[in-house]
Amino acid sequence: MAASSVLDRRFALSERRTTVGREFRGGITTFVAMAYILLLNPIILGGATDVTGAQLSIPQLTAMTALSAAISTILMGLVGNVPMAVASGLGINAVVAYQAAPQMTWPQAMGLVVLEGVIIVLLAVTGVRKMIMDSIPLALKYAITAGIGAFIALIGLVDAGFVSSGEGTVLTLGQGGKLQGWPILVFTATLLLMFVLHVRRVPGAILISIIAGTAMATAINSVATVPGEQWGLVVPQLPERLLAAPDLSLFGQFDLFGGFGQAGVVTAVVVLFTLVLSGFFDAMGTIVGLSEEAGTADEQGQVPGLGRILTVDGVSAALGGVTSSSANTVFVESAAGIGEGARTGLANLVTGLLFTVTLFFTPLASVVPTQAAAPALVIVGSLMMAQVAKIDWSDPEIVIPAFVTVVMMPFTYSITTGIGAGIVAYTVVRTALGRRTGWLLWLITAVFAVFFALDPVQQLLGL
Repeated sequence: MAASSVLDRRFALSERRTTVGREFRGGITTFVAMAYILLLNPIILGGATDVTGAQLSIPQLTAMTALSAAISTILMGLVGNVPMAVASGLGINAVVAYQAAPQMTWPQAMGLVVLEGVIIVLLAVTGVRKMIMDSIPLALKYAITAGIGAFIALIGLVDAGFVSSGEGTVLTLGQGGKLQGWPILVFTATLLLMFVLHVRRVPGAILISIIAGTAMATAINSVATVPGEQWGLVVPQLPERLLAAPDLSLFGQFDLFGGFGQAGVVTAVVVLFTLVLSGFFDAMGTIVGLSEEAGTADEQGQVPGLGRILTVDGVSAALGGVTSSSANTVFVESAAGIGEGARTGLANLVTGLLFTVTLFFTPLASVVPTQAAAPALVIVGSLMMAQVAKIDWSDPEIVIPAFVTVVMMPFTYSITTGIGAGIVAYTVVRTALGRRTGWLLWLITAVFAVFFALDPVQQLLGL
């Protein structure tokens, strides 16, 4: 009882109308929903070579990904007091692997990641980043939340194999327009169970469904012949061993300014610009969307304690470079924990502790298949889409920008692109209507104009 009282005071549980039990369930659910990063991040980074032909070790990357996520997530919980887990950002790691590494060594590429984090921290502590976030119209913030909902639902459907690229079509049902194989059955059954438990308001509906789906997948895999590629990254089977000593030798292997000499100043600046822009606006959109979903944003869509949250996000990005795991960012999968009732940083402590445990029990990370975890993204995505009801779709000033924001995130597989397209559309439409737009929004619009035109500009300059 005394421990519960201490936690209540430290994390304001009563004020946010939550309980220790809900926070623990939410923290566990978030971890399960995002644990795939422990497998996917090493595959992305380890599959690329730097300018010297060197590759990073998968076991080392796995350990660094877990360590970096654990530290960053716990830091966000203690300082920001929000249920927003942090780990290596998808998309950002691709920039590091396929844009930076071919031009420089791995330590030099990770040095740029550290610089990205430093720049984001400076923008946060000076208040510039908060000014930018506050300048975004409230209706666009609702659209950002809805767009992220559509985006993570699509991620869940694609990762589970329920949706894939078709022959002659961009997307299709399953493979060739048909649902095939046992893994799809696991996904469908888990999703339907999650629907039922959620509408019945069963506590722990998402977590219960993931556990049930994992048990079902493990049982099927033990008695049926299922090709490993049908399961994807994780084949649901009990590991041969539980313990594995982490290899932490990549820690501190970064060269802060070497990339400018190796690849040239212009090339290094372009890579750094891309990293900052992606990290800045991906996190911004995710933080706004998660805050709306958790009910912690105020009526104007502003997030309490935003300065602290943004500072931790920048520090976490830099930590990703220090650990060679690529830049960390707030994970949209935190919405799964929020869907379970998480409202405070206590949930982050639970998630961070589980990431710490995986340092020593990495074989257990290969037990939960994507088909059992992906349904959480679909159902939470549907909940986040409810924000579209708050948008005035009869207002010509907002209807097009809001629509563009919502659809561009899933259509381009990028939160940053959706935000950028929406802001550019908003500024253009508002100007066409003869209405005044603040200088900061014009500046953001100009930055995104450069972002979208970066390739032709580079070609024009011969870069």
